[in-house]
Amino acid sequence: MAQGLLQGLRQELLQDVLDYRLLPRMRTDGPVTRRLPVRIRAYAGYLPHAVIIAAAFWLAVFAWSTGAGLGGVVPAAAIALTLVRPVAAFWLSMLSAPFVLVLGQGYWDDWPWAPASFVAHLMVLVVAAARTRPRAAAWMWVITALYGPVAHFVFGRGITSNAFAMTALSAFFLLVVALLQVRRQATQEVTAERTVTQQERSRRTLLEERTTIARELHDVVAHHMSVVAIQAEAAPYRVENPPPELEQAFATIRENAVSALTELRRILGVVRAEDYQAPEAPQPTLADLDGLLSNVRDAGLSVEAAVTGARRELPQGVELSAYRIVQEALSNALRHAPGAEARVEVSYVLGGLGLRVVNGPPRGLVKPSPGAGHGITGMRERVAMLDGEMTAGPTEEGGYEVAAWLPVPAVPTPRDDRADRAEELS
Repeated sequence: MAQGLLQGLRQELLQDVLDYRLLPRMRTDGPVTRRLPVRIRAYAGYLPHAVIIAAAFWLAVFAWSTGAGLGGVVPAAAIALTLVRPVAAFWLSMLSAPFVLVLGQGYWDDWPWAPASFVAHLMVLVVAAARTRPRAAAWMWVITALYGPVAHFVFGRGITSNAFAMTALSAFFLLVVALLQVRRQATQEVTAERTVTQQERSRRTLLEERTTIARELHDVVAHHMSVVAIQAEAAPYRVENPPPELEQAFATIRENAVSALTELRRILGVVRAEDYQAPEAPQPTLADLDGLLSNVRDAGLSVEAAVTGARRELPQGVELSAYRIVQEALSNALRHAPGAEARVEVSYVLGGLGLRVVNGPPRGLVKPSPGAGHGITGMRERVAMLDGEMTAGPTEEGGYEVAAWLPVPAVPTPRDDRADRAEELS
C-alpha cells in the first residue's frame, strides 16, 4: 500500500513537473458571457488569466509596501506560474514558504505561514487542483498539512492557529474544486453519451428508411419482372407458327426473368421482418396525390396544390419516391405546424421532376408536436438514391420549406425508318 501511495505521489507531483501547459481560454457560451457584445466576448475567454495576473500583481505590491521585499515577490511569482506550469507552481509555493518566513522576520509575526505565502499558497492550490486530477489535489493537501509539524520540528517553534487555518481552508477549497471537477466530468460524460445516442438513433433511422425503400423497390421490381416472365411465356402463342428461334428466344427471356426474380427475392428478402406482409395494393404514384391532399385536409391542414408542366408517366421508382416525399413533408407540417397553410408544387420539366412543399407558421391553440427529424432523414435518403438534390429549412415567415429535384433520364425514341434507309444508303 505504501509503495502504491508513493508511486501515486511520483506520478502526480514529481513526473513532468516542468511540462508547459498553458491555461486554456474560458468558454464564452455560458448564460452570462453569451449576452456580452461580440467585441467584449472575444476577450472574455481570458478572464481567468487576467484574474491570476492581477492577484499576483497586487500581492507583490502589498508585500513590497510592508517592506517584505522578496517575501512577496516569490509567492506572487508562484501564482503567475500556475498559468503555464501548475505543478511547478505548487512546489515553488511550498518550498519557498520557509524562506519567505525567514526573509519577513520583523515584518510579520505569523507562524508558520507568512501572510503573503498564506494567500498565495491557497490560490496556487485552487488553480493547480483545477488543472490536475483529484489525486494530485489530495497529495497537495497532504503535503500542505505536513508543513506545520515539519516547520515546528525544524525551527523549534510552536504551531499556532495559522497552520490549522491553512489546513482547514485548503481542505475546504480543494473539496469544492474536486466536486466541481466531478460535476464537470459527469456533465461531459452525459453529453458524450447523448451525442453517441443521437448518432446511433440517426444511424438506426437511416437503416430503417433504407430497409423501407428496399422493400418498396423489391415490390416494384418484382412486379415488373413477373410481368416480363409472363409476357415472354405467352408471346409465342400469339404468333401463328412461330419459328423455333423465336420460341427459344422467348424461353431464354422467361428463364432469365425468373432467375433474376428468384435472385432478387433471395437477396432483398433478408430486409423483410418476419411479420412483414407485402402490400396487396399497387404502390402509390403522383396520380394518387389528390387523395393524399384530401386526407390531409380532413386532418385539419389547409393545402393547395399546383402542377406545372405537361404531366407524363415517370419511372415507378421516381413516382413512388415523389409521393413519399410529399407525404412526409405534409405529415411534418401536420405535426410541427398545426393549423398552418401549406402549398404543394409539382413541376414536370425537361430532365426531371421538381417538388416543393412549404407551410406557414403554426396557428390556433394546438401545440406543435416535437420530433427527432427522422422524416427529413428519410426524404434525403430517397433523393440521394435517385441522384437528386434536396434542401430543407425554415422560411423567413416562420414556416418550413422542403424542395427536391429528382432527375429523370430521357427515354430514347425509335428512329424513323426513312432515316435508317438514308443512313444505310450513305
